Amino acid sequence: MSVEITNEAEFIFDFDVNELVTSVVEGCLDYEKCPYESKVTVTFTDNKSRREINSTHRNIDKETDVLSFPMVEYEAPGDFSGLESDNSMYDCFDPDTGELILGDIVISAERAASQALEYGHTIKREIGFLVAHSMFHLFGYDHMEERERVLMEQKQREVLELLGIKR
Repeated sequence: MSVEITNEAEFIFDFDVNELVTSVVEGCLDYEKCPYESKVTVTFTDNKSRREINSTHRNIDKETDVLSFPMVEYEAPGDFSGLESDNSMYDCFDPDTGELILGDIVISAERAASQALEYGHTIKREIGFLVAHSMFHLFGYDHMEERERVLMEQKQREVLELLGIKR
């Protein structure tokens, strides 16, 4: 597994953010029983950069806490079967390392800090939640319909509990 973490915002965390992010990514991969070594990039930005990315990629001109950019299309969320078949829509494996390229996660460190205060928990918990939330998007899950939202929230909650990341 490789996790590339960049802090473009130069935000100062009061904990080891690389350790947290790596732990949550690995916890989600284990939870979903991903059969492949995988690759994920996580970038921390400021609110202004997040707004620009949101506007460019989603045509929504406002700040947001996190965006996920999945690189894999699944038959069903979390279904890793068929990714290596000849019928695969595209090659989602890194040709140099053989890792499954899941995608990119972009988090506004500023927004995460303000949401942590708003929700009454630590920024460590908020970052852990945002990474878990994004990982499930990278696995093909969504929350547009009530049934999907409930399932995704259950998965996020269970991973964070398994990792001991509490509110």
